[in-house]
Amino acid sequence: MPLLLLQILGWLVAHTPEKVLHLAAAVLGELIYRALPRRRRLIRSNLDHAFPDRPPAWHRRIARSSCRRLVETAFLSLATPHLSENRLRRIIRGARGLLAAYARHERDPAATLICSPHFAYWEAQTSMALVIPGKFPEFGTIYRPLDHAAADAWVRRSRERFGMRLLSRKDGFAEALKILRRRGFVGVLFDQNAGLQGALTTLLGRVCSTSELPGLMAEKFNARVYGIFPRRLGFWRVEIDVELLEHDGSSDGATFALNRWLESRLATDDNLCASWLWVHDRWRNQDMPPRRLRLEAKRNLLAAEQRARGIAALPRRTRLWIRLPNWLGDVVMAVPLLRALRASRPDAEITVIGRAAFLPLLQAWQVADRYEPLPARGAGYFLHFWRRRLAYPDLYLLFTNSFRGDLEAWLTRCPQRFGIGRDGKPRPLLTHRHDLPAGYDEATHHQLGLWGDFLKTFGLAVPPDRTPVLPPAVPAADAPIGLIAGSENAPEKRWPVEHWRKLIEAFPDRRFVLFGTAGDRAITTEIAQGFPASRITDLAGQTDLPGLVTAFRTCRLMVTNDTGGMHLANAVGVPVIGLFGPTNPVRTGPVFVSGVTMLQPPGCPPTGGGRLADLTPETVANALHRL
Repeated sequence: MPLLLLQILGWLVAHTPEKVLHLAAAVLGELIYRALPRRRRLIRSNLDHAFPDRPPAWHRRIARSSCRRLVETAFLSLATPHLSENRLRRIIRGARGLLAAYARHERDPAATLICSPHFAYWEAQTSMALVIPGKFPEFGTIYRPLDHAAADAWVRRSRERFGMRLLSRKDGFAEALKILRRRGFVGVLFDQNAGLQGALTTLLGRVCSTSELPGLMAEKFNARVYGIFPRRLGFWRVEIDVELLEHDGSSDGATFALNRWLESRLATDDNLCASWLWVHDRWRNQDMPPRRLRLEAKRNLLAAEQRARGIAALPRRTRLWIRLPNWLGDVVMAVPLLRALRASRPDAEITVIGRAAFLPLLQAWQVADRYEPLPARGAGYFLHFWRRRLAYPDLYLLFTNSFRGDLEAWLTRCPQRFGIGRDGKPRPLLTHRHDLPAGYDEATHHQLGLWGDFLKTFGLAVPPDRTPVLPPAVPAADAPIGLIAGSENAPEKRWPVEHWRKLIEAFPDRRFVLFGTAGDRAITTEIAQGFPASRITDLAGQTDLPGLVTAFRTCRLMVTNDTGGMHLANAVGVPVIGLFGPTNPVRTGPVFVSGVTMLQPPGCPPTGGGRLADLTPETVANALHRL
């Protein structure tokens, strides 16, 4: 039945007037573009990644043309077995480059590779013998056989009627090598996704898996390597041309040369760009969820390619978006993993999304490439994320656990959205989850470890970088001691005012600086009351986050409640004494390697639950003396 259907459809297409077919191809192409939103998004995303500086109108034009030419190509493929030689000669013609290549081979025979990308009308190449003067040389082309044996045999007979031989990918490689040994031609489709069996290279700036077969054959037989391209002149009118590729003779050199040639054709020729098969997911290999956060293939040629291209680093074209937590301490604790992601996926353009107040700090720390503030709450909040779908993110990592964050990610239409799954919280808007194991007790695991397990599920292979984000400062001999006495979001986390005053009294020769938000000003004013101004400086509410970092680094050390400021001081290399009572230092203690002392009240469980008021000033003063 499949064979009969192919034959009937092919006959009908071959006997339909070309004007009708042209109109049908235009209609069906528009239908593919407009009625298949996933395919449309894939095409537009591929174009936007490849040519981010081109305007959206250009992307739309190329995308629509590519869809129409895909249908034109399908029509010609169906009709070819039923088209006469005279009809095919009207459809196909040879360009000067093609004729020159065959003339050279006639004068000086050599093993020759004809390497074809997925340009429209690529199957017209099986009829090249019709446009080549003189005897057609031995030519075998490697193809993917159809699953249906009878249909495959029929396709082979029809494609081989002009002298080209089709060599199955399953068992035809040996024959291809024999042809090259006899100084014949072998055709290879080289720009498909080679999966885990391929080699990591780049195409149009994005990491992909590339077949090494053409390069290996070129090196083994010292073959000439041509790139072939059918140029569309009109509906069912095509001129076949080739270009000789220069390379260093090695397998890797030929592989790189083919990719660079294809990039050049696509970037400089809109006609060929519109003919390329943008609807195929050339870069999909590196998006398998278990390996998403690392680069992996049979061979990694990225470093060699960088040297060949003379570039110091990979282009960052994989768009990795990260929704940050909503609290400063959590954001700071995530930084070691943001740095690990940068090392694990050096090809990723990392965009962090979070509260506007946090972003200048992260920008100064250079943990991402782009920084997007959350929009103001209101009617346009979710509309903002819907509009961001046209930025075509590839992967969305959510450090949040809320439905709101999941909805934000879903609205961007990002194809992969990863988060953490917990019992009773299914998170249906995610595409993939890291589910906590049965019996997992979050109270006994640090938040950084939990997030690290989440990212390892999706392939992160680089450990979190816990070195401070700034080099350690060298405080002056009379440097003050910093105090963070507030905690806006949880009053129970505040050490009592009278305890802070007793601590200051225990160090009469020391200066102190009080830090906090504007909401902490009442507390810091009460703590400073009665002390000489030369001993106490109150900066609560007077600094933004970058200014806070600068002030922290003038201090000898910090004594602090369990607050975001504690994590901030720890991140920039300032030693801290953290005061924990009701909260859990096992889960939320500082994560950077820079002098941390954590104190709890007597009898308090390691995971928290005690009264912070029971932590005496004498205990904290003794810790200060030791430091």
